[in-house]
This record gives sequence, structure tokens and C-alpha cells, in this order.
Amino acid sequence: MTIRNTLRHGASATAFTIALAMLAPGHALAQEASVQPGEQSVDETDGADQAEGSDVIIVSGYRQALETSINMKKESPVIAEAFSSEDIGKLPDVSIAETLGRLPGLAVQRINGRAQSLSVRGLGPDYSTSLLNGRELVSSGDNRAVEYDQYPAELIDSGVVYKTPYAGLIGQGLAGTVDLHTIRPLAKGEQILSVAGRLEFNEDGSLNPDLKGWGYRATGTYVDQFADDTLGVALGVALQSSPSQVKRFSAWGYPEDNGQLVLGGMKPYSKSVDLDRLGTFGTIEWEPTTEINTSVDVFYADYRERIPMRGIEFPLYPGWGATTDMTNVGEGAFPDTVTYENVQPVVRNDYDRKDTTTFAGGWNTKYENDDVILNLDLSYSMAKRRLKQIESYSGFGYGASDMDPSDVVTYVRNGNGFPFSFTNTADYSDTNTIVLTDPRGWGGGRNIVQGGFINDTFTKDELYAGRAEVIGKVDHSLVKQLVAGIAYSDRTKRRNITQNFLSFAGGTSIDPNDDGAITEMPIPSDALLKPIDSLGFLGFGPQVAYNPFALINDGTYLLTNVESSDLPFPGDWEVNEKVWTGYMRADLDTMIGDMPMTGNIGAQLVFTDQSSDGFNSPGGVDAVKTPVSESEKYAHFLPSMSLNFELAPNMKARFGAARTLARPRMDQLNASSNASISTQPQGALNSIFSASGGNPQLRPYVADSVDLSFEHYFAGGEGYIALAGYYKWLKDFVNPNAVSVIRDFSYLLPTLTDEQLAIANATTTLGFVSGPDNTADGSIRGIELSAAVPFSMITPALEGFGFQTSVAYTDSTLNVYDTISDTSFKSDVPGLSKWVVNSTAFFEKSGFEARVSHRFRSSFLAEFIGISASRQFRQTFSESIFDAQIGYRFENGGPLDGLSLTLQALNLTNEPFVSYQNGDKKQVIDYEEYGRTYLVGASYRF
Repeated sequence: MTIRNTLRHGASATAFTIALAMLAPGHALAQEASVQPGEQSVDETDGADQAEGSDVIIVSGYRQALETSINMKKESPVIAEAFSSEDIGKLPDVSIAETLGRLPGLAVQRINGRAQSLSVRGLGPDYSTSLLNGRELVSSGDNRAVEYDQYPAELIDSGVVYKTPYAGLIGQGLAGTVDLHTIRPLAKGEQILSVAGRLEFNEDGSLNPDLKGWGYRATGTYVDQFADDTLGVALGVALQSSPSQVKRFSAWGYPEDNGQLVLGGMKPYSKSVDLDRLGTFGTIEWEPTTEINTSVDVFYADYRERIPMRGIEFPLYPGWGATTDMTNVGEGAFPDTVTYENVQPVVRNDYDRKDTTTFAGGWNTKYENDDVILNLDLSYSMAKRRLKQIESYSGFGYGASDMDPSDVVTYVRNGNGFPFSFTNTADYSDTNTIVLTDPRGWGGGRNIVQGGFINDTFTKDELYAGRAEVIGKVDHSLVKQLVAGIAYSDRTKRRNITQNFLSFAGGTSIDPNDDGAITEMPIPSDALLKPIDSLGFLGFGPQVAYNPFALINDGTYLLTNVESSDLPFPGDWEVNEKVWTGYMRADLDTMIGDMPMTGNIGAQLVFTDQSSDGFNSPGGVDAVKTPVSESEKYAHFLPSMSLNFELAPNMKARFGAARTLARPRMDQLNASSNASISTQPQGALNSIFSASGGNPQLRPYVADSVDLSFEHYFAGGEGYIALAGYYKWLKDFVNPNAVSVIRDFSYLLPTLTDEQLAIANATTTLGFVSGPDNTADGSIRGIELSAAVPFSMITPALEGFGFQTSVAYTDSTLNVYDTISDTSFKSDVPGLSKWVVNSTAFFEKSGFEARVSHRFRSSFLAEFIGISASRQFRQTFSESIFDAQIGYRFENGGPLDGLSLTLQALNLTNEPFVSYQNGDKKQVIDYEEYGRTYLVGASYRF
């Protein structure tokens, strides 16, 4: 079996490009559907399936996949990492993100216990690009970062992470480019039919009665060739119903009281997540002659999450609006125990629903003869998501009245595990005292009885792309190929959010000040579920549980559409990007004395026309929004060079220099803003106007980088050792909280009072908008050591044993400039862990396989979803995650030949995910435990 069109891109040039890389601004995107530099191909079975009758031991499964990946890395013309499936339809990880997270220099962030977002070389998901079959993927979220758990691992045949670019890689990221590949049927060269299934369950069962505690995965793959191997078909389907469980402690924060830090409030939950996903792919490949190859491939995924969450929100600190009294306060700067009396919390029965559809398809045609290669590629990618987040409140009574019952809550700080343990006196499962209401009077500011809240967000991302490329083959002692190409993409992302307060139907008003308003009511019996011990992990007793959708459907709740003041600017926006990319490249293949050298030198010229539509709003309840549209055009020049020196038959040195870019987040390009009007002129502009919002004139992040790698491959192809280092000069880095954009607020003049209008006419209608700008710069540098060692090198007695590991160290400096105060400060690069370690110890022989994998990443700045689906960052604890797998593959004929049995255990040490604030690890904001997950599976290849 061979992988074609996977790693045929070059690496070379002269020192000329080092100068180029320092001279120009830059940008890049990607598609791999073109011919890659050097026209190199990789044989999947190199070192595995050798001539019959030889004494070479045939390897399969994980060892074969590892060997294939090593060979892909070796033959790559740039610095890259690679992975390959163990067999058709068999990547053992729950998500493709976990597979990627085991590669050198890569790390993942867990969301709801699943690996979802990816950091490459210490830079978070904002700074890398994701491709499928060489074409850029869109995202279902507010950003560009792909949510990898939407892509079934079983449908991905192989993948490459480009750490250095080449001219022709359209869609380059600042940190790297991830290119996933589905099956190429003609490259497989044989008929394949395989099926697989797994049962999955968590040690905690289900924490909520709405969802079951077990799930399943089923996969089928078919590959065949027809018409004398000129027509190929590949089809795959993966069906998944996967549960996960989350025990979550979430603190409001830690105010200072008489010189002591105390817990100010908290919102702990038990969360259950049910992921239901249908993923499919299909490829038709036709090669009517040796000169022509054309193919059509499509990928489709329907992804749904159902997330019930039950817990209790406790306002505790009196200075933060609570009605409590603090007693029995312990000693010290952060007392080990505090008792809060007269506690009146909010009993929460929340529910999130996420429905996502993803599609990616393309048509590629290539013509090749002895002199030229012509390539044409057209593609379309789409992702749409509806995220509905429902909050439903109950408690002792409306508005935390002194007439209502209350609780006495005491916390004790723990040394390990969850940061606190609690005791209390109230019974939160008693429906005689717990009623539907607005327990804290949160809706009072809007004259509403707020019994709950709904965020209903719709996002759609579409990308149309085309590319044409000409490759001339050159008979020259230095240049092997000359490449010229042009690419065009048109991407539009739209986001709309609808927000509703949940009040109680049946009254004559929703204003709690009116006699006709219903401020509290019993929980309807039809909606009640069995009380659950949702917060037992913290020491609390059971709580009332009910289905909030039942209350919406039966008319208990009345929906009132009012924009939330929690949003920093109107949440409806659209961003469009039209990008033209032209590129030229010379692929090199020569000798320097007796030493072979390959590589490439080239450049991209990228023109961008970006625009954004949104709304300007004066803020406040029922504010009138004014449509606004802004645009920007700019160009970047992106030179690149890669050189590969074959120091010995199995030893390579690689050098790369390039300029790359990453486009700013889509939500940061939002043209919308919320305005405010002061009573007196202020600030540098002496204006009464100001606002917060996005910035449609943002430019991309840019990096000039230098890479160096030394690689030694062991004989037989089963092992290697590599040392790589890099340095990136970062500029035009986005500061998300700048105050530097000036806008004209004359659209607000009709809304001003006479006094305000007089001030505005006497001063200015201009004002500052706080939002993102490109006023940060810095550097990032790192070193990576990776190795795969078969123990048979030590002694034949250890045949089948091996060890694979990588250690990456990354450091950075980011300087953020404040244009108003003319000062600068230092900040962390989001997603950066100084240390990332990925290791796997394995044994595989005579059909038996066993392995233990370990992923470690040190503390990093992580992204979280905050109030009203807003974005927040917090520092995390380090993570150390162990997974294990054992299995048996029936071989050597017989009725069971082709059957594989597998048992997996994930998160063996039940590693938590923890974030904290203010640089103090005692000030834990989120502490999540996911439990251990077990999978039992079987696969059969006919």
C-alpha cells in the first residue's frame, strides 16, 4: 500500500531566502490537493511487507503505523510530523485531536473531558490552520479553530503537521499546518472491507438521569478498484454515541475581607455530555491514462451534543450582593474554614444543546507528462452550528427575602482533589421549599421576574476555493521543478444570537413590582425527575431535578426577548474574506560535493479584501441598533526556504526560514460595538463618546521564523531520534483589549439630550473604541527532542517491545503596547505550555498488542466560554494523562483471521483539569474531574 499526494512538497534554496524572510510582510493559507515539492511518495509497507521468503519479521498494527509515520517524516521535504492509522478504520483514539496530541511539540486542551483544541509548538488553536485532503477547513465556532472532535478518528487514514511551510501550501498557520487525509482508493491497490464496533462507559455511570451512562461506536469502510485499477472507490461511515461525565467546582472568585481571602461564591455542577455523531466520507478516483488523474472527495458529519447540568449557585460573600453573615472564620491569609449563615442560593437545572453540521468536498484533476504537471482544484467547505444554552432557576423564594428559608454553609479547604469540602443544613431535594422563582432577583434591573435565561446562538461558516498550478520539470543540476500557481478563496462567517429571559406565564405582568406578576410557583410534577446527588462530590446532599425543556414546552415559561447587557457588543455579525494568493517555487535536487541536498525556495504574494457587517448600539435595554459595515484591503509577501542535507544514508539535517501569518479571530473582526455617553468630555479626544467592540481593520499575526532539525533513522525503518530548534519573531500580534480605534459617533446625535448635544457640538463626535488591535509583538523559541526506539536494537530477545517519546520546551516573550497611556506590559501567549511530553511504551508480537501512553503539558493560558457565550482566558494547572490498551489480532489463517479484539482505559489516573486566577494556585476558579473511561471493541477486516 502507498500513500500518494501526501508528502510531495520540497525543501530547499540558498541563504538568499533568509534575507527575504526578514524583508516583507506576510500571509499564507493551504491546500494539499496540488502536487507537493519534490514529487516524493511514501510506501506504507516499506520495511513491513517485504519479499516473500525473506527472513524479515512482518509487522502490523501499531508497529506498522509507527513505521509508516517515521518513513513519512523521513521523506518529508520540510520539517514535519506524521501519523498513520493502524489499519483501515482503526485509529484507537476517541478523537483525532488525541492522535494529534501525541505528536512531538503538539498538545491538546480538554473540553468536557475530550481533547478538542490543538496547540502547535506552544501556540494555541488561534495560530494554526487545519486542512482536510489539502484544503482549508472552516469552523463551527466563533473562531477559525477547528473543533477536532467533529472528525471521527476512524475515517482519517493519515495526517501531516507541517512545522515549516513551503510556497504552495495554501492556508499556512503561524505555528503550523495540520493536514488530515482520508483514503485514496487507487493508492491502496486492493479491495478492503472492514467493520468495527466499541462499547464505551465511564466509571461514574451517568451523573444526570436524562442521559445513559454508556455509549457505542460503529465503523464501516469499503475500498475497491475497477476497470483494470483505473477507477477507485472509497467509502466510510462512523456512528458514535459517546457519553462523558464532568464533576465541576466553579468559583466566582476570592474577595479580600479584613485582610483575608475568602470564597466569594461558587457555581458547582454535575454535568453529563452525550455526543451523537454520524460521520461519512466518500472518494471516487479515476485514472483513465497514466497522464490523467481526477478525483472527487466529500466529507460530512452531523454532530450533536446534549448536556444536562445540575448544581447550585451559592452567593456567599456579603460584599458581592449576598445576604449572608460570615462566622467561624479561620486564621491566616486564606483561612482553612469559613461558615456562611443566611445563605439563599440558586438551584440550577441547566441544559445545553449543540447541533453541528460539517461538510467538505472538492474536485481535483491532474495532468502529468514527462515535461509538465497541470493541476486544478475546486473545493467547498461549510460548518454550521446552533448552540442553545438554557438556564433554569429555583430556590427558597423570590429575591432572597428575609422571610424565606435559608441555609448554613461551611467550607473546609482541602489539600488534594477538589479545593473545598462543604457541609450544610438545608434539603435541596424538598419540593415543598424549593420552588421555581428568581431567587436572587436578577431580573429586577429589567423589571422582569427572571426564572431562567436562554442563549440561542447560530453560526455558519462557508468557504469557496479554487486553485490552478503549473509545474515544469527541469533537467538541471540544481533545480528539479519550477512551480507557479494561483489560488482564490471566498470565506463568509455569520453569527446571530437570540437571548430570552424565562418568566412565568399565567399572570398579567412579568414586572415583579406589579401585583399581576407571578414571582414563584411549584415545580410541575410532570417535569420532575428523581432527585440526584449532583454535588455529593463536594459534600452536599441531593437536589431537586427537573427537565427545563418540559417547562418551556408546556407553557410554564414565558419567553421575553431582551438583549443581555453581559455582551460587550451586539452579538450579530458577519465577516467576509476574499483572498488571492499567487506563488512561485523552485524545487531543488543537487549535490554539494558528495552530499545530496534537496529542498525548495519560493514565495507567496497574498492579497486580502476583508469586510465586516454588524451593528452600532448605544447600549441599554431595548437599544436601537444601527447597521454598520467596514472593510480593509492589504497585501503580504511570504518568502520561504527549506534545505535538506543528507549527512549520511540515514541522517539528515534540515534548515528552514520563512515568513508566515495567522489571520485574526473572526469574532475580533466584528464591526459591532456598544456605545456609552458620559456627562463630561474626557480622555485624549476630550469626547463624551466611547464604545467597546471589534475591529474590522485588524491585520494578521505575522512571524519570521528560522528552524533547524537533525534526524537520525535506524536501519529497518522502525526507529529514529531527532533534535529540532526554532525561533519565531512575532509582530502585528493582536492585543484583544486595546483602546486605540477611533470611530465617529455622529449616529448617536438624535438620541442625545440637549445638554449632551451641546457638549458634542462644542467638542467632537469622535471617540475611542476599546477592542483588539495589532499593538503587540514578541518572540517564541523552542527545542524539541523526539525518538522512537525498537528494543530489538538492544537484543533480539526484546523483539516487539518499543518506546516512543518526545519532549518539547517552549519559551516566549510577548510585549503589548497601550497606545493611550504610551506604556507596554508583558503577557502570556494563549495556549503556551513551556513543557510538553508525549510518550508511548508498547509491545506487539504474534498478534498480541499492549501499550501505555502518557501526555504531559505544563501550565498554560486556556480559553473558556463565559457569560452570554463570551470568551475568557485563565491559567491552568499542569496535566499528566495516562491511557492504556491491550488487544489481540487473529492472524495466520483460520476462520478468525482478520478479527481484532481491544480493551482500552482512558484517563487512568483521573487527572483533573484545573484553572486559577491572579497567579495564585490556591485561587482555583474551575476544577473538573472526568473519571476513567473504558472501551471494549472488536474489528474485522474481510
